Amino acid sequence: MNCNQLIRLAKDWYTRVEQETMAPARMMEFIDRHVKDCPTCQAEVGLAVEIEKIREYVLPESKIPKAVRERHQKPTPEISPEEHNEITPDQTDAT
Repeated sequence: MNCNQLIRLAKDWYTRVEQETMAPARMMEFIDRHVKDCPTCQAEVGLAVEIEKIREYVLPESKIPKAVRERHQKPTPEISPEEHNEITPDQTDAT
């Protein structure tokens, strides 16, 4: 990042997130707002990629946009019930 103000603000906001005085989503909202209004940030090539890395690191899984989650999601293995755990009629106790 080339914007010293964004670097300083992001460090301050992240400290607040760690101290649980600021929500991670709020931090990302502030970063997005700063970038929108800052000519230095707007001129920087590749800043959007860096911001997305920060977003993935800071936000909990449920708050990451669905499109980003699906990109990183691995397929879940199939789980089938084991046949020997099922109770058959002749295994029941008829007393």
